[in-house]
Amino acid sequence: MKPLVILAVSIGALIWLASACLFIVGEGQQALVVRLGAPIGVEDKPGLKIKAPLIDSVFVYDTRLLLLLPPTEQVIMGDQKRLEAQPYARYRIVDPLRFYQALRTDEQARAQLSQIVSSAMRRALGEVGLDKLLTSERQKILASVRDEVAAKARPLGVEIDEVRFHRADLPFETSQAIYDRMKSERQREAKELRAQGFEWAQQVQSKADRERTGTLSEAQRAAIILRGQGEAEASRLLSEAFSKDEKFYQFYRSLQTYKHALADSGATLMLTPSSAFLKLLVTGPEGSSPPKAAEAK
Repeated sequence: MKPLVILAVSIGALIWLASACLFIVGEGQQALVVRLGAPIGVEDKPGLKIKAPLIDSVFVYDTRLLLLLPPTEQVIMGDQKRLEAQPYARYRIVDPLRFYQALRTDEQARAQLSQIVSSAMRRALGEVGLDKLLTSERQKILASVRDEVAAKARPLGVEIDEVRFHRADLPFETSQAIYDRMKSERQREAKELRAQGFEWAQQVQSKADRERTGTLSEAQRAAIILRGQGEAEASRLLSEAFSKDEKFYQFYRSLQTYKHALADSGATLMLTPSSAFLKLLVTGPEGSSPPKAAEAK
C-alpha cells in the first residue's frame, strides 16, 4: 500500500512541476513572462514554453483584432441637439509589455479604452451640428475620433484599427417632435396642392364651358342658317307648285290645316255645318261631286 501512495504522490508532484514549469502559447496569442513582478520576456510563437516555477507568472494576450463596444450615451451636438450614440472600435495588442505595465488585464483595457473613445466622441460631436452626420462630413468626424483614440491608446501598447458608430439615433422625444413637425409640413403641402389642383380644375372647367358655349353658338348659328335655307327652298318649291296649280295648292294647304288643327284638339270638336272650316270636308275639292251624306242633309 505504501509504495502505491509514494507512486501517486510522485506522479502528482511531477504533474504539478510540469504545470508550474510549462505553459502553452496558442495560435493568435502572445505571452508575457513576469518574474517576481518584473517582465523578463515575450513569447509570440505558438508552442510549449518553459518558465521557472513559483517565481514566474505568465500573462497571455490575444494578437487578433478585438471588438470594443462601449455603452450607449447621450451626446450634446454643436447645435445643442441631443444624440444617442454608441460607437465601436477594433483594436489589437501590439506591445504586451506596455499593455501589462499600463493596463494589466483585458477588463481594465476595455474600461480604459471605453473612456478614451467616449471622450473623443463627445469632443468631436460637440463641435459639429447634427446635419453634418448626414453628409460626407461624417467620415471626417469619425476619422478625427479614430486619430485621437489611436494617439492616446498607443502608449498603452494598443493599436486602434477603426472607430465607427454602431448606432446614432435621436432621443425618442426629439424624434417624435421631428416626426410631428414633418407631418404638419406634409399636411400643409397637401392642402396647398389640393387648393392648387382645385384652382386648375376651375380653370379647366371654365375653359371647357367657354369652348362648349362657343361650339353650341356656332352650331346654332349654322342650324339657323341651314333652317332658313331649307325654308327658303321649301317656299320656292311651294311657290312653283302654286304657280302650276293654284287649286291643288289651296287644297293641300287646307289638308295641312285640318291635320294640325284636328291633331291638337280633344276627342270631341263642336262646329256648325256651315262653318268655313268644314267647307272642304262637306263639298270636297272643286270639280268633284259632294258626298251623298252631305246631299241628304
